[in-house]
Amino acid sequence: MEKISEKIEKVVVHSGLGKMSQQAQFKDKLLPEVLRELATITGQKPAVRQAKKSIAGFKTRVGDIIGAQTTLRGEKMDHFLIRLLNFAIPRVKDFRGIDEKNVDHSGNLNIGLKEQYVFPETNMETSKVTFGIQVTIVPKTKNREQAVDLYRSIGVPFKHKK
Repeated sequence: MEKISEKIEKVVVHSGLGKMSQQAQFKDKLLPEVLRELATITGQKPAVRQAKKSIAGFKTRVGDIIGAQTTLRGEKMDHFLIRLLNFAIPRVKDFRGIDEKNVDHSGNLNIGLKEQYVFPETNMETSKVTFGIQVTIVPKTKNREQAVDLYRSIGVPFKHKK
């Protein structure tokens, strides 16, 4: 079996923490817990993302923590994709397949997960926070049709066309 990393450039795992950052003791208790869970899921320490602009409607100021992100490449990316496709996605409640509309014009596949508990590394009983995860898979090809074929070949469960 050839490596997935020969066909895929990188995988970006991101979690938005905007609403969570409004809670009391966010930096002391919630943020370290989210970073620990993301590090457990991805096998790599996530980077904290800060707001670049102040937006009154979202109650954010420049420098506020609004997310955590990890970019995976190489062997770590291969292991993460295998766990995502074989263990995490089948554990999503009422999962019917990923829509092909999630592949954008340049071939990137975006998968949103409502909670981190679909990954077997996390434990609902011991975890103190629940957060969503956005996974973006960036292929080496920039052609949408070739990218969809690539995703099918590595085992991405797309919805069946009617």
